[in-house]
Amino acid sequence: MTDIIVGMGEALWDVLPEGKKIGGAPANFAYHVSQFGLPSCVVSAVGDDALGKEITENFTSKGLNHLIPTVPYPTGTVQVEIDQAGIPQYEIKENVAWDNIPYTAHIEALAENTKAVCFGSLAQRNVMSRNTIHRFLDAMPQTDDSLVVFDVNLRQGFYNNEILCNSMKRCNILKINDEELVTISRMFGYPGIDLQDKCRILLGKYNLKMLILTCGINGSYVFTPGNVSFRPTPKVDVADTVGAGDSFTAAFIASILKGKSVTEAHACAVHTSAYVCTKKGAMPILPSELTA
Repeated sequence: MTDIIVGMGEALWDVLPEGKKIGGAPANFAYHVSQFGLPSCVVSAVGDDALGKEITENFTSKGLNHLIPTVPYPTGTVQVEIDQAGIPQYEIKENVAWDNIPYTAHIEALAENTKAVCFGSLAQRNVMSRNTIHRFLDAMPQTDDSLVVFDVNLRQGFYNNEILCNSMKRCNILKINDEELVTISRMFGYPGIDLQDKCRILLGKYNLKMLILTCGINGSYVFTPGNVSFRPTPKVDVADTVGAGDSFTAAFIASILKGKSVTEAHACAVHTSAYVCTKKGAMPILPSELTA
């Protein structure tokens, strides 16, 4: 395959009150991209254990391509507690398989055929996976239409200034939520400016093609040089919000790659993430009217 869309980083089990479900932002992203009919692939690592085998078997059953080597660490798990508003709280286990993704010849070959990649800060908490992500980005075609998406995805303090700054320098699309934007603004020294101004500063400072800001029930924005798109958040009956942001990113990137305008891609992303909020877990099957 060529022109592949890659989700790179953590593939794990979200252990929810009602049982375990496969999760991890890059896996969620790649899965939803595949539902839009584009070639996608998950890059991660699992342990030589039953949980790891179940992840790769599940992805195979979904028809989701994956490059997930087995490494001598346990498969990742996350304890997820859902509060009364349906918002997840995470306890992420450390020193697990996806912290130790090796850079292999197969992964390098994939990078050379990658059109778009989505990565986050969480998978960079360990130096081995961080180096693999950086080498992957370096091996990608350096063309004007390549999309490198940094989905900030701050979790539990598994981030620092260096990881965030280097990632923002390497990406050309930044995806961030309002809480993460406040945190990053404090870390980098420009608090007190309104959210839109913060976004415009980041857009210019890092020479981004686009900056996507999601604000939960308060809507979402897509900033491009000279323009901004705003969409309100649809009112739906929320089952949980696990994976909703990942589905937003996937729908947006898939739509852009299929030639839709920023406004059209934004609308698709908003409706896709709203639908995911009505279902339990991060990987529901999307209805055809969303993925057409």
